[in-house]
Amino acid sequence: MGTWIHRIDSLLPEFSFTQEEASAKMQEWSRDERERRLIRAIYRSSGIERRHAVIKDYDGDAPDSFFRAGPDGSLRSPGTAARNAIFASESRTLSVALARKVLDNCPGIGAGDVTHVITVSCTGFYNPGPDYYIVRDLGMSLGTQRYHLGFMGCYAAFPALRMAAQFCEADPGAVVLVQCLELCSLHVQLNGTEDTILANSLFSDGAAAAIVSAREPTPGHSAYRIDGFRNTLVPDGEQAMAWRIGDHGFDIALSSYVPKIIGANLRKFVEPSLAAIGTTIADVDLWAIHPGGKSILDQAQRSLSLRPEQVRESREVLRKYGNMSSVSILFVLAEILERPAEAGEEKVCAVAFGPGLTVEMALLAALRVPCAAPAGTKGGARAAVEV
Repeated sequence: MGTWIHRIDSLLPEFSFTQEEASAKMQEWSRDERERRLIRAIYRSSGIERRHAVIKDYDGDAPDSFFRAGPDGSLRSPGTAARNAIFASESRTLSVALARKVLDNCPGIGAGDVTHVITVSCTGFYNPGPDYYIVRDLGMSLGTQRYHLGFMGCYAAFPALRMAAQFCEADPGAVVLVQCLELCSLHVQLNGTEDTILANSLFSDGAAAAIVSAREPTPGHSAYRIDGFRNTLVPDGEQAMAWRIGDHGFDIALSSYVPKIIGANLRKFVEPSLAAIGTTIADVDLWAIHPGGKSILDQAQRSLSLRPEQVRESREVLRKYGNMSSVSILFVLAEILERPAEAGEEKVCAVAFGPGLTVEMALLAALRVPCAAPAGTKGGARAAVEV
């Protein structure tokens, strides 16, 4: 009996901005010329063209502007409670809309079939949370099991998918809705540190969901078979990537050394992990590398000796959407599944990184049907919701 990802769908906040616009705004806010030069350099080399955000007005005159000017002209930063209140409101709307979308687009599976809901986020908390409103607003059984994985970071989609697969292995009748939702824009900081400037240049908002079950895929529809998971820690990176709750949002430590740490350790983890499940790097057709940044993708590609086309979707997701934390890897997997291909099976290795430094990996088999729906059509990874 196999476990399958039957469908992946995504939603984005309606508001978006180019990386050039973001760079100009950050420079406008800065009063230090050295900081402005650093902003220009980091944003220009990011590999990102556009990002989405739930915040539409960062420094206007409206009462709900995110930053407000103080008496001395400096910008006042909202506190963590104010930021989290926005998360509660916006995430509820997005999560319910996305759950409805992924179930509408998943053949043979409806809201009444769902037995478990797993939600993931590291950018906000409230209770009852998105899992509650998904079950209630979609009319699922009130006995649907609900779980939330919080504050894990960019790799968190993998523990959620692993949990879903374990539920399905234990109960072949289980149908699991996995949803990752991150509103990183709520934690923009203006303290001028290099870590903060780097984080401000990368992170963005988005949501993605997957349907997992042990049912055989519906004929004529593409799907992923889950073949295994592996994970490890790289203790050298413990201080290089970290995430704390501060008084003005969540404070991130994101060293520019992270890509080098990943590059130096990735192959040493991936090769024996693949060998343990009877395969090699050369056997893998496509790679879904978490698009944490251009340098991370460069280092991963170099470390694993991958061809550009093997990581194309990861670079495309980074370019079009930025780093959406735990959401990003599901965007990449959705794009890979939409890639035009002949019918057949391809090995896909998905890898993501997060605080710790944590490395998570999943080996999947992509089963495609001919004439897959073009990207941007019903349920594709480019759809957006108006909020």
